[in-house]
Amino acid sequence: MKEYEKMLANQQYDYTDPEVQQHILRAHNAMRKFNQCGAWDMDELHRCKLELLPHAHPSALVIPPFHCDHGDRIEIGEGCVINFGGNFLDGGGIKIGRNVQIGPGCFLLTPDHPHDPIERRKTVETGRSITIGDDTWLGGNVTVCPGVNIGSRSIVAAGSVVVKDVPDDVVVAGNPAVIKKHLN
Repeated sequence: MKEYEKMLANQQYDYTDPEVQQHILRAHNAMRKFNQCGAWDMDELHRCKLELLPHAHPSALVIPPFHCDHGDRIEIGEGCVINFGGNFLDGGGIKIGRNVQIGPGCFLLTPDHPHDPIERRKTVETGRSITIGDDTWLGGNVTVCPGVNIGSRSIVAAGSVVVKDVPDDVVVAGNPAVIKKHLN
């Protein structure tokens, strides 16, 4: 199995593999164009967004600057708003539901490196997907760690670090994020 195929299957892969690097280079070129778009030209911003993020719903608003390593591993649902300064490492895949609001400076991180320090010296990682349910709100400067699923209609308070799954209809806060309130 090729390294890129391993990445798509969320298996350990070598991120320095030429095919993987080719996909990253495509994203970086599209990202450069997207981040140079002026927010005043919504048509150009939309065109650049779809080049970088081909699986973003046309109604989704992504405000530059935005950074990712692949772009085509991110699905963004209808009516989403991703404020400026988003950093999405998406090798493991990121799925964002409908009407999600993501505050400025958020990090969605799918790479998981080997836990053994000797193995960690190698240029390998395993992508662990992130899913965010419909109508969820991530406050500013939230970090979502590899493999986390955040339920629908939940709120993640600003500055939180989410290291484990979050159910539907709750408010979580802190580092690590814990449930502070049930919404229903």
